[in-house]
Amino acid sequence: MNHFDHRDGILHCEDVPLTRIADEVGTPVYVYSTATFRRHAQVFREGLKPLGRIHLAYAIKANPNVAVLRLLAEEGYGADVVSGGEMARALAAGIPAADIVFSGVGKTRAELSRGLNEGIGQFNLELEEEGVVLARLAHAKGKRAPAVLRVNPDVDAGTHAKISTGRAENKFGVPIDQAAAMFARLAPLDGLDLRGVACHIGSQLADLSRLEEAYRRIGVLVAELRAAGHRITHVDLGGGLGVPYKAGDTLPSPADYGAMVARVTEGWDVELMFEPGRVIAGNAGVLLTEVIWVKPGVTNPYVIVDAAMNDLARPALYDAWHDFDAVAPSGERMTANIAGPVCESGDTFAMGRDIDAVVSGDLAVFRTAGAYGATMASTYNSRALVPEVLVDGDRFAVVADRIAAETILAAERVPDWLMPGREPA
Repeated sequence: MNHFDHRDGILHCEDVPLTRIADEVGTPVYVYSTATFRRHAQVFREGLKPLGRIHLAYAIKANPNVAVLRLLAEEGYGADVVSGGEMARALAAGIPAADIVFSGVGKTRAELSRGLNEGIGQFNLELEEEGVVLARLAHAKGKRAPAVLRVNPDVDAGTHAKISTGRAENKFGVPIDQAAAMFARLAPLDGLDLRGVACHIGSQLADLSRLEEAYRRIGVLVAELRAAGHRITHVDLGGGLGVPYKAGDTLPSPADYGAMVARVTEGWDVELMFEPGRVIAGNAGVLLTEVIWVKPGVTNPYVIVDAAMNDLARPALYDAWHDFDAVAPSGERMTANIAGPVCESGDTFAMGRDIDAVVSGDLAVFRTAGAYGATMASTYNSRALVPEVLVDGDRFAVVADRIAAETILAAERVPDWLMPGREPA
């Protein structure tokens, strides 16, 4: 469920008409619903209620806006971070350091050191050398770093290849057949509190059987590690639950997921950790845009909107689908291609799509844009960086400014030797 619906012919976010946001903030602009974020956070937690001891760490990469992080902190969520920048955001939002999980395959020594200084709750190790370095850094600071070893279970997530992370050829985790021996080498190191394992096989998962297969392999590993005398108190099961991008699609619910996890992990006697991202944020946001032109085409007309691939990269990166709806639909339909103004043929959101009929000047939205939208935006073609708005009931606030092309240009410098009138050295 989301809180975007038509009232008196105008699409609203909660109690705010999107026409008002377009008038006051301009387009393109991301619009988020506080009520949807809160509801999804609560539904996910409720779905895992049968599991007992759990830790929820929202995957910041899905939507790192500090206002979003603050409201999820109010819902009792920690944070899963994959960079020093995301760590800083989590802390700025008021998320306790002890509730932060530091994941990611390329954590630098400086980032590991900062995590130790901040006292974050867990490091998810991606390779043996990282564990050795972390142990040395922690020991030098008189600390013991809480950590788990991320394992690659070699399970195909059945999702897009670019967001699949659990196959043997992916860059993430250590091969499951090497994990026990690696764990045994790392566990005795001074400065390291190696307390369990982690697993994450991909994103936008629609088939729980893939996750179940991965978790069963993790369960076998947990039993093997305990039989070898290791203390296993935490297992991080990652995230990845998918969301419906097309109207009418159905995907496994958090309750379905929780029931599967309860069945598979019975008897593990650990604290289970989860990293939901898209399932919390996806349907909590839309990208509001204005139609610039309706350009005649050979087969179908092109609806050219002022949002582009630099604002919403998913269609260009993954051929991803986002429903496209008029803010004030006339009731008429058209078949059209939807594209942005960026100078790339890849700046196309849909081809031959049946959509609300629109004309130049109309407002429309790309739905399910709350995750992997603004966070992946760029300034390609020297376009402004897209702003973000958070709605709460009948009020809204700009929670990320539009950064104008002129502002970005002002941060660049021309060296002296290229200035007019300067003689070459």
